[in-house]
Amino acid sequence: MKEKLELVVKYRLKQAEESLMDAEILCKSGGSFRSIINRSYYAMFYGVLALIARKGIGRSKHSGVISIFDREYVKANVFPKEMSQLFHQAFNLRQEGDYGELDLITKKEALEIMNGAKNFLETIKVHLADQ
Repeated sequence: MKEKLELVVKYRLKQAEESLMDAEILCKSGGSFRSIINRSYYAMFYGVLALIARKGIGRSKHSGVISIFDREYVKANVFPKEMSQLFHQAFNLRQEGDYGELDLITKKEALEIMNGAKNFLETIKVHLADQ
């Protein structure tokens, strides 16, 4: 069972790294801010899925994953509140970009989320390596 969980953790981290790489490629090639936000958010989302997989917790709904992250890692002081704030902001911007009727995402927001996602994912990877 533990071996299977570790395979899931590795797979989720791979998804997170690929999503972040996609965001960086989009940024360098002049991709849409909406797409940069989307891929950056998913880098964080998959990183959190890796965290909760390590604990044997599975969720698929985004709101459930965010809630578990806040409860198990932020409120427990494993990670700082700023990580939660970034995750929530990225989720909201992704929702706006994917489902909103107007494109209101700015370059500044896209870069902040992408750069934040890099730090977010690195922090998760360090935490997982220490466990």
